[in-house]
Amino acid sequence: MWFMHKQAVGVISLLMAFWIGFCGFAAPALALTEEQKLVSEVWRIVNRNYLDETFNHQNWAEVRQKVLGKPIKDQQGAYVAVQTMLKTLDDPFTRFLDPEQYRSLQVNTSGELTGVGLQIALDAQTGQLQVVAPIAGSPAEKAGIQPRDRILQIEGISTAKLTLDEAAAKMRGASGSSVTLLIEGEDKSQREVKLTRDRIALNPVVVELKKSPQGKPIGYIRLTQFNANAPMELAHAISNLEKQGANAYILDLRNNPGGLLQAGVEIARQWLDSGIIVYTVNRQGIQGNYEAFSSALTQDPLVILVNQGTASASEILAGALQDNHRATLVGETTFGKGLIQSLFELSDGSGLAVTIAKYETPNHRDINKLGIKPDQVVASEGLTRDKIATKDDPQYQAAVNLLTQKSVVVGGV
Repeated sequence: MWFMHKQAVGVISLLMAFWIGFCGFAAPALALTEEQKLVSEVWRIVNRNYLDETFNHQNWAEVRQKVLGKPIKDQQGAYVAVQTMLKTLDDPFTRFLDPEQYRSLQVNTSGELTGVGLQIALDAQTGQLQVVAPIAGSPAEKAGIQPRDRILQIEGISTAKLTLDEAAAKMRGASGSSVTLLIEGEDKSQREVKLTRDRIALNPVVVELKKSPQGKPIGYIRLTQFNANAPMELAHAISNLEKQGANAYILDLRNNPGGLLQAGVEIARQWLDSGIIVYTVNRQGIQGNYEAFSSALTQDPLVILVNQGTASASEILAGALQDNHRATLVGETTFGKGLIQSLFELSDGSGLAVTIAKYETPNHRDINKLGIKPDQVVASEGLTRDKIATKDDPQYQAAVNLLTQKSVVVGGV
């Protein structure tokens, strides 16, 4: 989850908001090397902001001295030293991001990128760089690049030994610049494609008007992450579905890992007229809250689909609508991430995610490591992408059945 502070921007697929800024420190009696300065910079950020003021029941100052007492030869050595220091906190969400990882996470939650518009993955069997899908309206889609096409080269450089981040970085660039890809189709034919990079909006919303077996029009909305575009795109989806005659909704949050706190809050407000959305508690025990204060976009019945991959901002939204009796939850117990991180930019362009607070649902449930239990538990194993929201999707079918029962009314159960 991300708090929004001054100088804050959205970053990272965990639930967060974060500061972009350089953290200064007082000059020590003995001059520090650049590598030691980076370690000290990280130490100070954690010292000032970390949720657990015992720092995992250890002397945090001694941890710094121990790390700085060993030689740090270069930048990579500094990164290792920082990671060693953070590991003592025993908190997987407080972590260091090298410059490449940091830039990648910024792109993921900013809501837009400048590039060719491809979702890519490494083929599990061959290890080849493969196209998952071109983004609608992107240069890649206009050039005819198809799902399952393989990208063999980027600007003449083989992709065989590139990581996903490295390949993505090579395809991103300034709007108007060009990049040439060597593409291999499923028929093994190869072709060079020259693409002109452009600014591309990332739409995390999949929407479709569906019909129950009884003919009831149901608005199906799948939200894949809480990026900067999510609230606006979801509002458009609800508006369009209302015009098409939807009188019930399924909001699919399965495998949604989270994103921006503010996006989760704004989306909750689209379904609620009033009520607390989430409470936040910092290291001093000070409690804050976000609440709904205006008219919801629809009053129609709502079922939310959740599973073990529903995390962070997704859990805030699901918990808010469940506790306010606005939605019925169907599926499996959620992931259980009830901690809030802020992401700080460091002086060398790397980043630092720090757990700064925890959150509670409107009924003051602390779901960290526990998750949210759905109102109706329905297991689902081995569900492939093409079976999502079909007759072969038992969780989706359970939601449809609930919405077609006369007992299901606005407010859930």
